[in-house]
Amino acid sequence: MATNGKIGVTTENIFPVIKQFLYSDHEIFLRELVANAVDATQKVKALASSGDFKGELGDTSVRIELDEKKKVLRVIDRGIGMTAEEVDKYINQIAFSSAGEFLEKYKDQIGSIIGHFGLGFYSAFMVAKKVTIESLSWKEGAEAVKWTCDGSPEYKMEPCKKDDRGTVITLHLDDDSKEYAEKSRIEGLLDKYCKFMPVPILFGKEQEWKDGKYVDTDKDKVINSIEPIWTKAPSDLKDEDYKSFYRALYPMHEEPLFWIHLNVDYPFNLTGILYFPKLKDRMAIEKNKIQLYCNQMFVTDHVDNIVPDFLTLLHGVIDSPDIPLNVSRSYLQSDSNVKKISTYITKKVADRLEEIFREDRKSLEEKWDNLKLFIEYGMLSDEKFCERALSFALLKNTDGKFFSLEEYRKAIESAQTDKDKKVVYLYATDVENQFSFIEAAKNKGYDVLLMDCELDAHYVGLLEQKIENARFARVDSDAVDNLIPQSDKIKFEMTEAERYDLENLFKAVLHEGNDYYVTGENLGADAAPVLITQNEFMRRYRDMSALGGGMNFYGSMPESYNISVNMENPLIGKILDAKAAGVAPQGELPPEAGKDASEDEKKAAQEARDAVRKAHKADIEAFAKDNDLLHQVIDLALLAKGMLKGKALSDFIARSQKVVSDAFLK
Repeated sequence: MATNGKIGVTTENIFPVIKQFLYSDHEIFLRELVANAVDATQKVKALASSGDFKGELGDTSVRIELDEKKKVLRVIDRGIGMTAEEVDKYINQIAFSSAGEFLEKYKDQIGSIIGHFGLGFYSAFMVAKKVTIESLSWKEGAEAVKWTCDGSPEYKMEPCKKDDRGTVITLHLDDDSKEYAEKSRIEGLLDKYCKFMPVPILFGKEQEWKDGKYVDTDKDKVINSIEPIWTKAPSDLKDEDYKSFYRALYPMHEEPLFWIHLNVDYPFNLTGILYFPKLKDRMAIEKNKIQLYCNQMFVTDHVDNIVPDFLTLLHGVIDSPDIPLNVSRSYLQSDSNVKKISTYITKKVADRLEEIFREDRKSLEEKWDNLKLFIEYGMLSDEKFCERALSFALLKNTDGKFFSLEEYRKAIESAQTDKDKKVVYLYATDVENQFSFIEAAKNKGYDVLLMDCELDAHYVGLLEQKIENARFARVDSDAVDNLIPQSDKIKFEMTEAERYDLENLFKAVLHEGNDYYVTGENLGADAAPVLITQNEFMRRYRDMSALGGGMNFYGSMPESYNISVNMENPLIGKILDAKAAGVAPQGELPPEAGKDASEDEKKAAQEARDAVRKAHKADIEAFAKDNDLLHQVIDLALLAKGMLKGKALSDFIARSQKVVSDAFLK
């Protein structure tokens, strides 16, 4: 006998609420319906295993059928089915009769609360104008029942003819959702959400090539793998199994460096496989490549709250029924289990890296250029991981040799300890551009690290905190004799007037737009006439700012360079002699205004003094403009620093050719 009624809610607006708030993406409806079908199938298998169900299980596949012309989609299972009483309880009541009042009261929190109502079936109404359920329970003597609803609170229940146990959900798609009447769209959704579900999911037919085209065969197409490798014991798997699974997940990627198999059942359930990908370009890192599953059903690839941020650079799969999700299963809820899982994953990654360091050091060294970004990111962002990583993190020098942190300190401390008893770690960021500085350091008996990772500006600061009595200095940050001072530096003595002239002489031929600090130093007769360096900490802060290190103040400042003029180099002596001969000394400055002078008198006195300085500065700049030797030594220093480009480089080449011609043809 047919029964008409209203769904047990106290509001007429339950379906608009469902349509607007239940799910973040309407496409989720198919996942929910298939998941329900899989659950029903798993339950009948459990009943059979326990002996409660004594009939034949037969085919336990879940079948998806699509009529593209009629815009009808069906999800069919041979699970436990439902009686009329169960349909009334689980479908008509929407979990409890006061759902409408509850939803209204907690509408602001609906995303997290609605998941407790078991509303997965109702996701069908986001895309369908009418939904029917035809179901026959597994229970002996049960009668088939049909339920029909057009998206309003009214429904109709009546007996129906159905000989096979299980449930058929039929969706009559509405016009706004016609995309789900396309075979390719349904195939894509099944592949995204259901390809690892634990029972066979059938959709369409296998195809074969015949008469110049693909045609359907009589064989059903199974779209999923019911036993993905993360559900198996690591002892039952070979390396090729892991690589093959990776290729299936990421067909366009190179083979992974290595992987970690997660498998824990207490105090939470978690399985999965995490891969360290091989990076072609460290700046083109892909995040959100870890897929989260719940009992083999895809949930999301945004796992930021489960996996520590630095490990979101990894690829792979995590499967856990213990991660709390809202009804759409697309947003993580705050829960202590999430923190435990995050801590566990971090520990497993650290364990694996430490294991490779101890047992296969050569392999770790071979992979280090790809791994160091992950490890440095982890050490900078996760204190617990950092403490573990200090034991297996590697340093690589410019000769390509690897050291642990402890090994490297022992290797350099005798030669590279400064006057303050700090071990100085010299490093380069670009072997080619900093070659001359590296060679100068090596000639002094020093070793130079290669720190060319994008995070190294931050990383060296971290290491200075973690390594006792140590500091890092880029090899081109100062003259080689100043990098690791063994005694207090003796300053070159100059009068104020000499310093003024030297500063203006060299600034006159340096590129505009930067800040320059010119000093005269004794660097040795054989050393370069001019050395251009950058202060270690100012340069490091600028690099950190460029990477978003919270130091934007430094990033907005002009580049600053130290110009060390080697007063012992004979070329500098020749330039200064020429300047002395060609530029008259600055005249005596007019006296400053007295204390009792008026403001106008003070201003006039200052202007007179400034005029004398300005005139003398103009004389120096005129001399500098025409002095080829001055231009040449500055350009050589710029060239060594990789700063000579464009017209300045062209002028340098032309001038050098003239110098060579003059030297060899006269």
